[in-house]
Amino acid sequence: QVQLVESGGGLVQAGGSLRLSCAASGITVSINAMGWYRQAPGKQRELVARISSGGTTNYGDSVKGRFTLSRDSAKNTVQLQMNSLKPEDTAVYYCNCFAGNRLYWGQGTQVTVSS
Repeated sequence: QVQLVESGGGLVQAGGSLRLSCAASGITVSINAMGWYRQAPGKQRELVARISSGGTTNYGDSVKGRFTLSRDSAKNTVQLQMNSLKPEDTAVYYCNCFAGNRLYWGQGTQVTVSS
């Protein structure tokens, strides 16, 4: 059974930093892409950052220059370093994995940025 286990959310002041981690287990095929999405109250889920199997990384426009996504392919993990956090970054962050033509989601971790 595929599981995405997230960690690292929490409460931080504006301008601060947080690091999110996601570990995928139970996957028996190659991972095509892995990354993070977020959803704020009353808003649609949006891309934060995603990295492909070839190493191409895409970022949402609102986080470019502030967030950095990295991966450990051997361990099926990704880490999202979030710097210069803003109150508008407050959301539930979901780890996402596309493998074997299937999409998997983590349970979500709350990130709250106070002003």
